[in-house]
Amino acid sequence: MGRLTTHVLDTAHGCPGNAIQVRLYRVEGEQLQLLATAVTNADGRCDVPLLEGEHYRSGVYQLHFAGGDYYRARGTLMAAPAFLDEIVLRFGIDATQAHYHVPLLLSPYSYSTYRGS
Repeated sequence: MGRLTTHVLDTAHGCPGNAIQVRLYRVEGEQLQLLATAVTNADGRCDVPLLEGEHYRSGVYQLHFAGGDYYRARGTLMAAPAFLDEIVLRFGIDATQAHYHVPLLLSPYSYSTYRGS
């Protein structure tokens, strides 16, 4: 059975990105269907998979990370408006693959992602 997980690393401070709100949407044409919300734990991970079981199916998805809120809570000096506030990652899932892990490497002025293991 397949599952989708994520992990946030704060590359500016060299630590996990904890207490970051994450939302998962399924993209249906021009509409976004909210599937899950979570907050990252002390290790920068969500406590349970964001998608699994009967809801895990092929399609296009978006992960939304509240990166600006995270840096403001840390006391990081941010431009107004923030250069990066909400980070949106759009990606596809082929449900024949058992596990998709989509990490986010984050700083106030850049981010990177990849398909992890």
